[in-house]
Amino acid sequence: MATEWAAKTPRTQASWGCVSHFTTVSSRAGSSSFPKRHCQQPANASCCVCFSSLLLLHSFTTLAGAAFASCSLRYVVDHHDIWSTMIEPSIRIRRAINADDAALLRRILKSHPSLLHNPDPSPSGLSNSNMHLAASLGHRDICAVLLELGHEDPCPALNELHQTALMLAAGAGHTEVVHLLCEKDKSCIIRRDSRGRDAVMEASLGGHDTILQLLLTFAPGGPYEAVRRADVEGNTALHFASGNGNLLVLRTLLAAGADVEKRNIWNWTPAAYSATVQAEVYLKGLVSEVGKRRQMKREVEASKKGAGVRVVEATSDDE
Repeated sequence: MATEWAAKTPRTQASWGCVSHFTTVSSRAGSSSFPKRHCQQPANASCCVCFSSLLLLHSFTTLAGAAFASCSLRYVVDHHDIWSTMIEPSIRIRRAINADDAALLRRILKSHPSLLHNPDPSPSGLSNSNMHLAASLGHRDICAVLLELGHEDPCPALNELHQTALMLAAGAGHTEVVHLLCEKDKSCIIRRDSRGRDAVMEASLGGHDTILQLLLTFAPGGPYEAVRRADVEGNTALHFASGNGNLLVLRTLLAAGADVEKRNIWNWTPAAYSATVQAEVYLKGLVSEVGKRRQMKREVEASKKGAGVRVVEATSDDE
């Protein structure tokens, strides 16, 4: 049996020599012992000890190959799991914005500058950029970092509805973010979205009086022109404020010169959209008050013009 197996054994194994001429050394890679050739004497095929040595060598090489393959497979599987569970930089950026971690956001964008805008690809994300997300959450420090890195240069970022970050911040009532964005770019106040609405209308719709005053202060054409703008359906900021029922916003808009008689394409005035009876009564009272003030102002101006006397020096025919 030993002779038959030795005959089938590859020459590289059969020429190792008799086991009595072998020495073993410990492998530095592990605890296994590998046989080492000590002389040139051929192996004795009829020797049971040589047969056992060759059988052990064959088993060792087979087991070593299987162990190596197993380790390699485990390495690939483990690293595949690691690669598959790695979070994409775009998602990590949005997580940093949600956590209001400006330092982390700066580090990620330093490694991935191409993700400065990072539009949201989800169906409900409307392609909102990083600035849109930060402004809607009211995270001023995040917005400051994005502005510093040039997020709004050369023009403001727009989502699928053509909304700016200022519109989202104004509608959500984030005063600090609105102030920051207005200082950065005043022209952004009068930009319109796909429905023709601007930041003043969004603030009026949300009932945010402080933000409305900020927007009217920074408005490029002045507060009078800002409150008289209308969307594609003819609605002004006063229409939205009346529907919201915020009394302070109504007063601010009327003080800035909003048109009370302005009708939209459905032929409705702002008073027709009053949220409550109280708001309607308050609006009509404000309208009456504003009308009286304007009338008094016109009378005063007219009296000043009529009261002017020109002194003419008298002359006689004798002179």
